[in-house]
Amino acid sequence: MTRRELIACEECDLLQLAAPLEPGSSLRCRRCHAELRRGRTNGPEYALAFTLASAMLLVISNVFPIVGLSINGNHVQTTLAGSVRMLYTHGTWPLAVLVFLTTILMPVLQTVSMLWLLVPLKLGRVPWHAVEGFRLFQLARPWGMTEVLILGLLVALVKLAHIAKVVPGTALWSFIVLMLLLAAASAAFDPREIWSRICAMKNAGGVWRSPPLKPRRMAVTASDYGLVLCEECGLLVRDPARDPARLGVHGCPRCKAHLHMRKPASLSRTWAYLSAAMVLYIPANVLPVMNTSSLFGAQKDTIMSGVVYLWVSGSWPLAVLVFIASIVVPMLKILGLAYLAVSTQLRSQWLPVQRTRIYRAIELVGRWSMLDIYVITMLVALVQFQALATIEAGPASIAFGAVVVLTLLAAMAFDPRLIWDAAERDHVRAQ
Repeated sequence: MTRRELIACEECDLLQLAAPLEPGSSLRCRRCHAELRRGRTNGPEYALAFTLASAMLLVISNVFPIVGLSINGNHVQTTLAGSVRMLYTHGTWPLAVLVFLTTILMPVLQTVSMLWLLVPLKLGRVPWHAVEGFRLFQLARPWGMTEVLILGLLVALVKLAHIAKVVPGTALWSFIVLMLLLAAASAAFDPREIWSRICAMKNAGGVWRSPPLKPRRMAVTASDYGLVLCEECGLLVRDPARDPARLGVHGCPRCKAHLHMRKPASLSRTWAYLSAAMVLYIPANVLPVMNTSSLFGAQKDTIMSGVVYLWVSGSWPLAVLVFIASIVVPMLKILGLAYLAVSTQLRSQWLPVQRTRIYRAIELVGRWSMLDIYVITMLVALVQFQALATIEAGPASIAFGAVVVLTLLAAMAFDPRLIWDAAERDHVRAQ
């Protein structure tokens, strides 16, 4: 009889048995309802096809112009790299670095890392330095924001259409298709399935299998059994600190990543990032995010005045979108993370399932706050008619970009398993 695989939930640490999955179905944690696994058919093959197409579109998207602007015989067009260069030239180099990382470098690294792993597997070979390839993928995936860039471009085009003739470029349509392909490639790319194929090629399935356990009274989580879930590859292994056979070995036997029962200094790091974000949130909304100079004088716009402009001009759906993404979401992220950090620090047992869902929602919507940054990037790059009008990024744009990055880092630093630790201890005492 085949021994069923043990798995631990990444969000509540509940230990449970894996079950066979049909294509299109999913396996969810029975305690916090987080998705543990999803059934796929030929996942690596589909991921490879989508990734190859994405690689070709990445070249087109970064070589050809995204959009052009024509007014009184003057014509300006820009590429994505040209937009980044314009931000750097105007002195807002922190913003230029942020846009370069999230729209150019990270999507490229994500695509390269997937090809690095998928192409050799398709050829029946073990990927060269597979561990490094996986780490590169894990590093790049949270920071590639192509889908947010597309929405930012659409908002910028609506604003520009009121002052000049807008000419969509080849890269605009390429980016729209690239967004869909990258999303499909990431959905089809399952690290666990890739690792299982590598194990089969290396005949290492027995070495990298979940350890056998003896049932213990009142033990329900991986930590109760002295097990650690590798955050990089998802392997469940014995804690090196409690296993004499692995004394002095602190890395995952499969991907060599450092193992931790819980994220190190999770609450301290969360508060550090969150405190900095709270401080910068005020100048991000009070100072001008954009400075416009024209024949009619100079104008300084805040994030809120940009929302009002979209609403008055008749583009109320985009006004609502920008208001939610640039004002509501950052504020709710800060409040939500502060609530999670305080309740966890006080070892609250109140509604752990709901608090876990709040954390999940914060992770899901966090990146959409970058919308206004991409709008500013396009406006600065295109509105450069020296005799008629120019737009420059204001100081609030740098503060706002820092708020977005800091809240993303705070969400990454927070360990949702800490929410359940207090409830688990009280459950054990009650027994």
